[in-house]
Parts: sequence; structure tokens; C-alpha cells
Amino acid sequence: MSKFEQAPEPASAPATIHFADAADPALIRARRVAVVGYGAQGRAQALNLRDSGVAVRVGLASGSASRAGAAADGFAVGTAAEVAAWADVIVLLAPDGAQPRIYADEIAPRLAPGKALGCAHGFNVHFGAIVPPAGVDVVLVAPKGPGKHLRDLYVGGGGLPALLAVAQDATGHARALALSYAWAIGCARAGVIETTFAEETETDLFGEQAVLCGGVMAVVKAAFETLVAAGYQPEVAYIECLHELRLTVDLMCRGGMTQLGESISDTAEWGGLRAGPRLVNGTTHIELTRLLGEIRSGKFAREWLAECAAGQSQLERMRAIERLHPVEEVGRRLRARLPLLNPAEGG
Repeated sequence: MSKFEQAPEPASAPATIHFADAADPALIRARRVAVVGYGAQGRAQALNLRDSGVAVRVGLASGSASRAGAAADGFAVGTAAEVAAWADVIVLLAPDGAQPRIYADEIAPRLAPGKALGCAHGFNVHFGAIVPPAGVDVVLVAPKGPGKHLRDLYVGGGGLPALLAVAQDATGHARALALSYAWAIGCARAGVIETTFAEETETDLFGEQAVLCGGVMAVVKAAFETLVAAGYQPEVAYIECLHELRLTVDLMCRGGMTQLGESISDTAEWGGLRAGPRLVNGTTHIELTRLLGEIRSGKFAREWLAECAAGQSQLERMRAIERLHPVEEVGRRLRARLPLLNPAEGG
């Protein structure tokens, strides 16, 4: 647990949500913003900030492959140390595992009182891998979607919803500055939900592990394996267990599980309502509680930071195993033969 806060109690009132009319654009426009990292999220935020009238520079290692792209986009590019010295708002958008070293070596020595440190995920601040000094505002604006989507929506006049949190308010204006930043990257157009560093970090990690990346991927593979082992065509198993998941999720996102039930056949609804509790039962809830406990205690964070420090060799082994799974091979083969299965092709 970080020095800033403890994990939140369950919410007893509706969340506080802000929109563009609650933000003061002048606050962020009066600042110099350094975006450290130029992956999908860093690029999108830097471009949106600049298009909103904010002075932006990009911080990257001297040998970074992203330097050419940032320069081609028209940004002044320096090392993290150089842009941190220039800026009064420094936004860490490098990968979580790289942030502690970048912060300690290049940013911390240049964090003068009155500056602000920002991030899009509270992982390192919440778990104490980054401990900012007392005179600095520490804020979080977390767009809830990939960088490309953030940029595309901004260009089209829309935005992604975001979470906003303040871990340290040294100036008395940290929250207003964070909301102004959310306006500048387009998120205030869609809505900004107030939270805490603890809540954002722990729910984000849990959602990834329990549902979005861990749970969904494991169920898809297990269901695919079950059908293929029973003698069904792998291509048909792929369509039923993986491809149609996209359609189901779209329906749930539009109108919740109620709309999903209203949009599918009575047969599918009846079967799903009967089968769901058999798959997600008391044993599953016990394991979900364990997962959450590992996240909240910092056990997962310690293991992940140790893995990053060791060069991510275990992660690479797991990636290699996943790439060899039959559902991946069938998917690659089927998408090549049926281009409409690939969303990039308009499917």
C-alpha cells in the first residue's frame, strides 16, 4: 500500500462524473507538458494535447525506436531527463515495469515544488515503486480504452471515458489540473469518473486478470479444446467460441446483460442462464477472492516488478506457449480465408 492512501471502502453513493463544462482549459494550456513514452497511449495523448493548444514535448531514451515516429509527428523529442527539466507537468506513459527506473534516474531529480506528476495507471505510485516528493501534485487520468481509439474519437469530435484521481495535492489545484488535462485529451467529452489511486489500480488489475485477459482467454481456450476433442471441426469451434464473443461483448456494452438477453434467441438465453452458474460457481469465487487479495496486498505487484527486473523471461515463455495454442493457429488460418472475420477488414 502506498503512503498516500488505503484501499477504499465499497461505494455507498453514485460515482461523481464530470464533463467538459466542468473543466478549465486554461489550466493545462498554461503548463508545459512532458509525455514520457510514445507507445499507443503516449502518442495519442501527446497529439490530443497539442491539438487542444497545449505545449508538449516527448521524452524517450536516446536509442528508442519511437524517436523517429515522434519527430515525424512534429514533436520536440529529448530524453526523459531533458523534457522533465523543461516541463512543469510530467506524464509517465512508459510501460509499468520501466517506470520506476525512468522516474528514479531521470525525473525525480527534476521534480521541483509546484510541478505535477501524472500517469494513466496508478500501479507504481499506489504500490510504492514511485514515491514523489511532498511538494509535487500527483494525479491520474486513465482513459478507458486503447490509444488508437482515444485518438480516433478525439479527431472525430468525441472522446473516451476516463478515471481521475489525486494522490497528492501539494498546490491545492491538483484536481482542477487533472480535469483540465482530461479535457485536453478529449476524455471530458465522454465523462470523467472520480476515483482513487487504490481503486483504479486494484480494479484495473483485477478486471484484467479475472475477466478481460485471464478469465476470457482461459474459457475460450477450454471451450475450443472441448469441442475439438469431441470431434468437431476446429474452424467451427473457433467461430462459436471466439469470433462470436466480439458480438456478445458489443451487445453487453451497448445495453448491459439485459440487452444481450433481449437480442439473442430464447434458446441461447435459457442455455446460458442454466450453464453460467455451473461454470462460475463457489470454487470460482474463492479463486477470484484470492486473486483480489494478491493484488491488494501488493504480492502481484512485487512479482511483476521482479519479472521486469529479470528481463521478462517468464513472460516471453508464456507468450510463446500461447502463440502455439491450436485456437491461435486455426484463427490465423481462418481469418486469412475469411477476411470479414478480421475487424480491420470491416468485419
